[in-house]
Amino acid sequence: MSTASLHIVCPHCHTTNRIASADLSAAPDCGKCHQPLFTGHPVPLDEAAFEKHIARSQVPVLVDFWAPWCGPCRAMAPAFEQAAQQLEPGMRLAKVNTEEAQALAARFNIRSIPTLALFVNGREVARQPGAMGAADIVRWARSQRV
Repeated sequence: MSTASLHIVCPHCHTTNRIASADLSAAPDCGKCHQPLFTGHPVPLDEAAFEKHIARSQVPVLVDFWAPWCGPCRAMAPAFEQAAQQLEPGMRLAKVNTEEAQALAARFNIRSIPTLALFVNGREVARQPGAMGAADIVRWARSQRV
């Protein structure tokens, strides 16, 4: 009897790993860099890493589009950090700095920040603009699961 496996992109070296679904909660490590695949912290992504995580990861990816000059973004950062601790390993949380990744912000038509976007199987499936607390982020993310 075979166990279903998922592709999980490493938050450290961005290598795609195949992990048995049953092993997700057992703190799996990357086969290449041997770092934990889930850290309980959002993963900062540049454009290249974003493409890998969105296209290859088989767990939903919740992205916080933000900018360093944005007060509400800075205020929401600790809540997003807390949400990562609650939502992993069933979901990857990531942050995209729209100042550094302007092409991504333009491609996804990010008009206000912070904006949360949920990606499943490479496609955006839900979006929520505005700052939220940790409980609201977790509740919203879980309610969007496809």
